[in-house]
Amino acid sequence: MRLSWSRSPDAQIMKIAILGTGEVGSHLGSSLVRLGHEVRMGSRDAGNPKAEEWAKGAGPGATHGTFAEAASYGEVVFNCTAGAVSLEALRMAGSENLAGKVLVDVSNPLDFSKGMPPTLTVCNTDSVGEQIQRAFPGSRVVKALNTMRHELMTNPGLVPGEHDAFVCGNDAAAKAEVTRMLKEWFGWESVIDVGDIGGARGLEMVLPLWLRLSQTYGWAPFNFRIVRQRAPVGEGTEARGEASRAQP
Repeated sequence: MRLSWSRSPDAQIMKIAILGTGEVGSHLGSSLVRLGHEVRMGSRDAGNPKAEEWAKGAGPGATHGTFAEAASYGEVVFNCTAGAVSLEALRMAGSENLAGKVLVDVSNPLDFSKGMPPTLTVCNTDSVGEQIQRAFPGSRVVKALNTMRHELMTNPGLVPGEHDAFVCGNDAAAKAEVTRMLKEWFGWESVIDVGDIGGARGLEMVLPLWLRLSQTYGWAPFNFRIVRQRAPVGEGTEARGEASRAQP
């Protein structure tokens, strides 16, 4: 079983912005601080009580401020706000503070207004990830980590066996950078690139199934594993290579 990841002594220390004060933002922020990074949590108001409490408890390297102050501070920005309000929060962060930066979108378009299970505020023909990329064309948006509980995001070893994280986005270099972060910082072994930012539709539409399974399993962490058919006997090495991740 894989264990929680730890930072290599020669790993690069980064300034990271976490937008959002909920469970996801607090967990990611605390995990990144423990890895030695300098993390600023952003919220609507500089004096947000949840952000203040988080910064006090997360230890050295943890600070807080407004969305704009956090986005300006961070070399990399994690959007951990609720998907229904992500565009508003990012507008408050400011396009000038997001321009040129990798923006990791962890949000999901969940609408709890009618109770459980929630519905999706956008699906089929659009996604929050795509909306963010259109609204902030100067940002390098990568959808990631939205298909799992927050505890699993930074510790894949919580679930035994092989399982997958997913990324998508228009910028190949940004996806490669996020993939590196997931592997080096958090210990992910399998990160699947599902294409351009349009892939966020599929990743976000996983949530209704994820929520049903979460209820079935009592909200214990679980994850998905993609298994492909082996190449038929006699096909070339390229086909066999593409099927190398298939299970017996």
